Amino acid sequence: MTVQRLSMVTLGVADLARSRDFYESWGWEKRQDAQNIVFFQLNGLVLGLFSLTMLAADQARPDAVLGTGAVTLAQNYATEAEVDERFDAALSAGAVELKRPGAAPWGGSSGYVADPDGHVWELAVNPFWDLASDGSVSIPDHLPES
Repeated sequence: MTVQRLSMVTLGVADLARSRDFYESWGWEKRQDAQNIVFFQLNGLVLGLFSLTMLAADQARPDAVLGTGAVTLAQNYATEAEVDERFDAALSAGAVELKRPGAAPWGGSSGYVADPDGHVWELAVNPFWDLASDGSVSIPDHLPES
């Protein structure tokens, strides 16, 4: 059994329709739109959007105040032009610009946006990792010494 895995990420959102519309405007295709949750099929992973109050209740802590911004979700691309295009598409869809794409101290480049609920997305080029055509990444066995 493979134990080191991630199958699904669920984002708690204040307004499900607004969040669904944002991700669809950013070019994402929803796979399932149930009464209280929306699912997007990614490359081997599912992203869910779920009401904050319902997510807290589902976690058996209905009085919890769920926050955002402490986790960064990332999308890697092959070129800086692709990062710029997806960054601008996110802004056009309603994202908030946090940091314009540019050179990163670790040797690649990246920028940050936040969705309408404050969930942070990094859009990056990492020249040290292998990027498959479906956008999935793998860390090579032999990395350059830092």
